[in-house]
Amino acid sequence: MTDIDVFAAAPPAIPAAGERLPEFSRETSFDTWNRYAAVNDEFLGIHMDDEEGRAAGMSGAFGMGNMQIAYMHNLLRDWLDGHGRIVKVSAQFRRPNVKGRITVAATVVATRVQGDETFIDLDITSRHENGDILTPATATIAIGTVRETVDLGPG
Repeated sequence: MTDIDVFAAAPPAIPAAGERLPEFSRETSFDTWNRYAAVNDEFLGIHMDDEEGRAAGMSGAFGMGNMQIAYMHNLLRDWLDGHGRIVKVSAQFRRPNVKGRITVAATVVATRVQGDETFIDLDITSRHENGDILTPATATIAIGTVRETVDLGPG
């Protein structure tokens, strides 16, 4: 048996500090929040009814905070395209996700190599179409060497 390195597809190029990853954007509304609630068993009136949201002191119904974290994970997973892992995400909920388009953007802060992996530190923001930053965050992702043992037969 012979061991060789097999790369199914090239990992993404390592971005430099200051570079931005492609944005992730979604329209949010009752439909979106209802689907998210179905997955998380989070059917709360504040997410389903404008009157309930106003009774809670908001301008109307608002989306789940963890949905912003999910959108951040979507951006990172889409960019990694199976060639790495999300090491950590740390976020602060600052404003509610009211109906409208949400865009998540990530900017590279630093990169470093440790062993077979390159770690990429990012600043991330979730922003409402009205300009409000909903959830500032930081994240670290890692891209590593993909190794696989292949049996080439006798030899």
